[in-house]
Amino acid sequence: MATFAKSTFSHASYAAFRPSYPPSLYNTVLQYHRGPKNLCVDLGCGHGVVARALAPEFSSVLGTDPSKGMIEQAQSSTPKDQYPNVAFRSASAEHMPFLKDESVELVVAGQAAHWFDYAALFPEMRRIMRKGGTLAFWGYKDHIFVDYPRATQILNHYAYSPGKDLLGEYWSQPGRSIVQNKLRAIQPPSTDWEDIRRIEYEPDSNGPASGEGTMFLTKKLKLGECKKYIRTWSAYHGWQEAHPGMKKRSAGGNGDVIDQMFDDIANVVQDFKDEEKEVQIEWGSGLLMARRK
Repeated sequence: MATFAKSTFSHASYAAFRPSYPPSLYNTVLQYHRGPKNLCVDLGCGHGVVARALAPEFSSVLGTDPSKGMIEQAQSSTPKDQYPNVAFRSASAEHMPFLKDESVELVVAGQAAHWFDYAALFPEMRRIMRKGGTLAFWGYKDHIFVDYPRATQILNHYAYSPGKDLLGEYWSQPGRSIVQNKLRAIQPPSTDWEDIRRIEYEPDSNGPASGEGTMFLTKKLKLGECKKYIRTWSAYHGWQEAHPGMKKRSAGGNGDVIDQMFDDIANVVQDFKDEEKEVQIEWGSGLLMARRK
């Protein structure tokens, strides 16, 4: 997760422009969960959105993240008077010696599971999870403009085509592929886990909710906000390091790769000329749930 330690990365922008998770997603996880609700651990907690959402459901919630910047953002966004049962700690998901054996009822990871080292993670999960406890990992892939198929095609070209001036070469692998394939590469060992369930959504640009599966993530954003969201992508920060002289127009520069992307879209989609224009976007997603034997 080295991206979040880079000088180009804005933890505040990540918190502001990343999608939040709807009650339907949390309800799906909580309906799957059985037994006590004493301790929930949120791995790769980022700015703490999942930890805060689950705070009313558990006696204690602990968010962990290897990025000290993310932990600081989480702490500043989680007032103790409102969330007295939530704490944050800098730690890797694969090594949490401060947690007792079989002490955790629910382990979650929202948009973090693609970073984990599973050879080390699953033994640690086996150690800390009580029998019957729940593991719930979810992630989302790229958004699409549900009413603008041509805009979505151009977005995908910039995001994944090869070339130093595009974004495709700057994704961290295999993490990005894991997200793109809706976490299917994550396989909880059958020796320790049972009742494995996967809930997926693949969006389409034939209008809202035109995709296949169960949709969790959708949002209306102004086009200017879309630019800010895309600038939270890890690939964008790799591109920035390779192009230090190219600055976004909003910061007084001549334009960066995101400005170029939206220029190309605006050349073929009239609506994209106005940064105040609101558009509906949806994310493809994958939710993996498993129960500790």
